[in-house]
Amino acid sequence: MVDFVGAGCGAADLITVRGMRLIQNADVIIYAGSLVNPELLGYAKDGCEIYDSAKMSLDDIIEVIRKAESESRNTVRLQTGDLSLFGALREQADKLEKLGIGYSVCPGVSSMFGAAAALKAEYTLPGVSQSVIITRMAGRTEVPERESIGKLAAHGCTMVIFLSAGMTGELSERLTDGGCPPDTPAAIVYKATWEDERVMRCTVGTLHETALANNISKTALIIVGNVLESSYELSRLYDKTFETGFRKAEP
Repeated sequence: MVDFVGAGCGAADLITVRGMRLIQNADVIIYAGSLVNPELLGYAKDGCEIYDSAKMSLDDIIEVIRKAESESRNTVRLQTGDLSLFGALREQADKLEKLGIGYSVCPGVSSMFGAAAALKAEYTLPGVSQSVIITRMAGRTEVPERESIGKLAAHGCTMVIFLSAGMTGELSERLTDGGCPPDTPAAIVYKATWEDERVMRCTVGTLHETALANNISKTALIIVGNVLESSYELSRLYDKTFETGFRKAEP
């Protein structure tokens, strides 16, 4: 059996209990060494074979899994955050299905939620933004034109931007060109939940200079939106005049 496990956003104790138990039971672990906290490997049992996928191609990864399956061994494919976001899950799963190898997926805590915790922020606030756009800048890997940063910025929603810390100058320009005012609140969160986590608050207009001043070029999320610094409406959830299925409204 192959278990794809979301390693969480950084801190070793932010993996799910299920994910930890799957690691403990694994005979083979293939982990994303460039991003996964190596402390998580401390959950592995003695004799577990460990491979760093940062040095492997897709075919290399599948071959390790295929060999483990032929020997009736349990494999954990340990990847950062949650596998549903920029996790290359589908391409690995399709290869396994062609080989007739079964797999399961264990969710993890995405770095976008670790960043929100570091900022002590909500991505959705009544009267400010009720939607979150999760995206990245086009770089060595393109994005569809309809999903360009400028076009997405026009919506005015909260934006969580992955894989773009090395392109903050262009990112700032694209956001502004898309209609995002330069004074829109922004933040750079470096290695959310890790011991060396850093939080830098800025604006869209000062995004690039903030990244340069703090030597940020990778392993950071960029958050943009008025939810970071704005007045807002109280939710109806705890409004005593608002009736719910559990509470009668008060006059």
